[in-house]
Amino acid sequence: MKQDLLLPWVILRAVRPRQWLKNLALFASIIFTGQLFNPQLFLLSIKAFVIFCAIASANYLFNDCMDVAKDRKHPFKRFRPVASGNLSPVLAITLAFCFLAGALFLSFFINSGFFLMSLIFAVLSFSYTLFFKHLTVIDIIIIALGYFLRVYAGEAATGYHLSVWLTLAVFSLSLFLAIGKRRSELTLLQNMGTNLKDTRDTLGHYSEKLLDTYTAMFANSTWITYAFYTFLERPPQSQWFYRSFLIETFPPDRKWLMATLPFVLFGIMRYMQLIYEGKGESPEQILTSDVPLLTTIILWGTFAVLIIYLIGG
Repeated sequence: MKQDLLLPWVILRAVRPRQWLKNLALFASIIFTGQLFNPQLFLLSIKAFVIFCAIASANYLFNDCMDVAKDRKHPFKRFRPVASGNLSPVLAITLAFCFLAGALFLSFFINSGFFLMSLIFAVLSFSYTLFFKHLTVIDIIIIALGYFLRVYAGEAATGYHLSVWLTLAVFSLSLFLAIGKRRSELTLLQNMGTNLKDTRDTLGHYSEKLLDTYTAMFANSTWITYAFYTFLERPPQSQWFYRSFLIETFPPDRKWLMATLPFVLFGIMRYMQLIYEGKGESPEQILTSDVPLLTTIILWGTFAVLIIYLIGG
């Protein structure tokens, strides 16, 4: 009886709600095109967000069943519901199928483009679990594509598209986060004396120097492409009634979005510090556990929204 009462909590842990933070990327298209306060598009983005959360959770359940033997040898993953024996693999696979089927069915009612993005995201996610994660370098690229597809899915759902420079920044950030995930996991397992082959085969093929080079490369490309976006692209003009009072104080040709660059630089530097210290296995874990980084992201988002929607340049 007690186990039955705990089952909903066990299932909630198994679908990894903290990982849903990644799906907030679906809101990027309406935020940076000035449509955040469009009720219809905002509701559409929420629906898209829920659908992608369901697809992601379906893959997490499937992944836990496929990796149950290796997870039991991992210092942290052994506490996951399937690995610990709190959730049966049969129930996990059943839930995964229901989540996936339901999500793809609902995605078709948004539009055909979003359905295609959802299908690609699902195929990519499950393919990663089955074989791509066993291929060195390819595993990082697939993780990054997963982040990137979320942004494009938001565009497909709403019909609003990001600028080229911001798209390049998103892709660079995706690679940076994916590499950071590997670097952090490598540091964490080495510090704990865990055999890398027992947990993830590909980690044995990544040297610290190689991952450091990758990290530096995409950390640079992330902030540089974002800087080009803030300098070369102009946000949509603000429609607020008091904009006329702001023009003299905040001329639109001053590229005010460049004021958000310090937050981006600090965020990248802080994230690099944390992954080298092995403070978290994944970007969302680092984000939700590190107050300085979380504060920086909130301040960046606040400033970006204020500049786009109040100043408009």
